[in-house]
Parts: sequence; C-alpha cells; structure tokens
Amino acid sequence: MAQKVGIYPGTFDPITLGHMDIVSRGLKLVDRLVIGISTNPEKEPLFPLAQRVAQVERETASLATALGTEIEVRGFEILLMHFAQEVGAHMIIRGLRAVSDFEYEFQMAGMNASLNPEIETVFLMADAKLQPIASRLVKEIAVYGGEIGPFVSPAIAAEVVRRIKERRKQ
Repeated sequence: MAQKVGIYPGTFDPITLGHMDIVSRGLKLVDRLVIGISTNPEKEPLFPLAQRVAQVERETASLATALGTEIEVRGFEILLMHFAQEVGAHMIIRGLRAVSDFEYEFQMAGMNASLNPEIETVFLMADAKLQPIASRLVKEIAVYGGEIGPFVSPAIAAEVVRRIKERRKQ
C-alpha cells in the first residue's frame, strides 16, 4: 500500500499554536507530513526562510515522535502544486479560522484542482480557542509590546521579541 503523504504549506512567520494544532490534526490523516514553508513575495517575513524552517523543525519534533508519523520541513520557492508533486503529496492540508479564510481557501483549492486534480485539498478547523490566532497579529502585538505568550511557544515568543528589537536597531 502506498504511503499517504500530505503537505501543509504556509509562511509560518512565526509558527503559532494554531499552526501546531493543524499539524497535530493533519498527522492523523497521513503517514508522512511535509510542512512546506513558502517565500511569499507579497509578505515581508520577520524571519528568513532558513530560520523559519529551523523553528518549525524544532517545534514539531515532539509531535512526530508522539504520533509515530514522519514530519519533513522544507522551504520552497515554486508553485505549490509543483512542490506537492515534488514531495509526492496526495493531499494539501489547510487550516481554517473563519468564513473569510474559507472564501480564499475555496478559491485556491479550485485553482489547485485545475492544476492537478489528483491532489486533494483537506480543510481542518483549529481548536476553537486557537482560531483567532494569526501570525500577522502575533507580530503586530509584539511590535507594540503586547504579550504573545498565549499564541506561540515560549521559544518562539522569545525569538519574535528578539528579532523585533534587532530590527528596531537597524
């Protein structure tokens, strides 16, 4: 029987507890989960790609061990469907927070299906208490000195605060 491979794409800048919830739910659906970290030209990331890859690897390592599912974290700078084919993915896993997410994701799923109808898109809802979390909002809260601990791991919170301080000095 072929290995079920899923891909969870995103910018993960930074990885949040909401992302982690989707990773843990997604791991139950596949034998191998590839977390694809994109370089979205429309976004100006706080962290460089290599650092985001390292953060996600660190943050997800215990989940892979606990669930006995393989996790691979890779950066990519190509069309998502080409990346999915490259890693042998059968499904794309996407997290939904609100109706506004669904409208965008529905459109993307349709376009992706047009590019490759063999790869399914699966939508997962994050835990209700985690649904409002967005990386963009975490960064905004941190920029203005707010507490981001409820939204990210302690290690990520420290890295976000440190990076924001570094940027202010530049």
